[in-house]
Amino acid sequence: MILGRILLSFASLHTMINTTKTWVTYILRCADNTLYTGITTDIFRRESEHNGNKLGAKYTRARQPVKVVYQEAHKTRSEAAKREFAIKKLTKDNKELLILHSDAK
Repeated sequence: MILGRILLSFASLHTMINTTKTWVTYILRCADNTLYTGITTDIFRRESEHNGNKLGAKYTRARQPVKVVYQEAHKTRSEAAKREFAIKKLTKDNKELLILHSDAK
């Protein structure tokens, strides 16, 4: 009985670890030098979507190509969304400073 509970707990933990996603807050630089901020769980897929025609944000569709110039990881969607909101409130100059001082270029 105890072994069964341990195995069930291990299986639950394994499932939880493998399904936990890292959320990313990112900034894109558009072709017209404007900046776009968003969140995702897959930065490579999202950059590709922004450079495509259908799945990217309306804002970036007319400003292609775009490039990821800043990113930071978060444990939850909520944390990523809060950071996205904070970044969107920054002036463009402050966003440029954030990008300049980051390691994710």
